[in-house]
Amino acid sequence: MDIGDHARLTGGALKNWAIAQAQDSLAVGLLWWLGLYLLKVPWAPLWAVLAAVLQMIPHIGAVLGLIAPALAAWVYWGSWMHSLYVLMLYAGIVVVDGFLLQPYLMRRAARVPMWASILTPLVLGVLIPFWGVLIAAPLLAIVYAYKERQARMHAPQAHQSR
Repeated sequence: MDIGDHARLTGGALKNWAIAQAQDSLAVGLLWWLGLYLLKVPWAPLWAVLAAVLQMIPHIGAVLGLIAPALAAWVYWGSWMHSLYVLMLYAGIVVVDGFLLQPYLMRRAARVPMWASILTPLVLGVLIPFWGVLIAAPLLAIVYAYKERQARMHAPQAHQSR
């Protein structure tokens, strides 16, 4: 396998990861829109689009997507309780995204098992606090692309030896 093959395989894996990331951002944006609409937060579509775009920034993007709708709810109703409802919506979206959406989309787009998508960011986050979580998903996509290629290379040889 020459350098061009490695570049194509790695590039393809990163492309699959980027597709999964874009799908995740779209799904998170839809969840935000639905939740903010049901909570009657003003400008819900704008906040949902903002949250979807910010979702691409690992860890802090989701938090940044929370600030504007929480402030809008507080200003609109003049009550911190409505901001608390937005915070509860945020917590629900984070749990659904982290434990269901992201692992499912990584499995579908990059063929990364769900258990690896959940466990690897946790482990790398402990080993390399900020960067480990940041690189976990694209690194998993690359590792599993190589693993799948290796399995394809050895599969015909197993049938020939019988």
